[in-house]
Amino acid sequence: MTLEATAETTDYGTAASGSSFYAAMRILPRAQRDAMFLIYSFCRQVDDIADSDGPREERLAALQQWRDDINALYEGHPPPRLRDYAATVKRFGLKREDFQAVIDGMEMDVPQNIRAPDLATLDLYCDRVASAVGRLSVRVFGMPEEDGVLLAYHLGRALQLTNILRDVDEDAGLGRLYLPRESLLLAGITGDDPAKVINDRNLPKVCAALATRAKAHFEKSDEIMKRNRRRAVRAPRIMSKYYRAVLELLLARGFAPPREPVRVGKYTKLGIILRYAFI
Repeated sequence: MTLEATAETTDYGTAASGSSFYAAMRILPRAQRDAMFLIYSFCRQVDDIADSDGPREERLAALQQWRDDINALYEGHPPPRLRDYAATVKRFGLKREDFQAVIDGMEMDVPQNIRAPDLATLDLYCDRVASAVGRLSVRVFGMPEEDGVLLAYHLGRALQLTNILRDVDEDAGLGRLYLPRESLLLAGITGDDPAKVINDRNLPKVCAALATRAKAHFEKSDEIMKRNRRRAVRAPRIMSKYYRAVLELLLARGFAPPREPVRVGKYTKLGIILRYAFI
């Protein structure tokens, strides 16, 4: 469901409008919502650098500048583009290392495209680009430290693995292949050429294994959310239900070519919002 930006929405919220993220965060109280849109803006900007078609050296330099700027923010003299972050970082206790981890994750694709990483590398990638964002987010939501970090661990991986399964063709078009090497070899796929792998007849076996892994993380995140205050987990619950719906659509469609894009219907999105936004 695409939500229109309103006059009270920050510029960061406007940038996020139309995304599932926006729908989930729009329900939060103003201070939390604005904090989440700041986090979104940061992630979007560093992701745009990593995904641009500029020279790799320039992209690496731009990401390093972000590292330097984050350090300057935490040392008390933020650069202009991070001045709005100072109060939010202090109010919610956001950690420098989580911002830096996001940058590190985005950088993993820059020196060379990721192709068939081993499971340990894939897990590190998921931790940096997804679970680190979760660790920033759960502090804004006001979750207890231990359960917040645990939720970020499981839900971040569930969402990122779902993204990988959803975007396998799009990523291959960019020369990237995030499917783990061990699963490819187990299915009898020995190469890592994205264009060839996505058309291999054994690809569905690889995707099914990754989907099983994603489901396990969704189930763990559900357990954590059930034992925490409902209002503290409204936004992550909406994100979880939306991405779980994406995963179910992918499994129903299958992974044999040709693969049509899947979309969560507007009534399903609306149902998720109505069910979990006001509890």
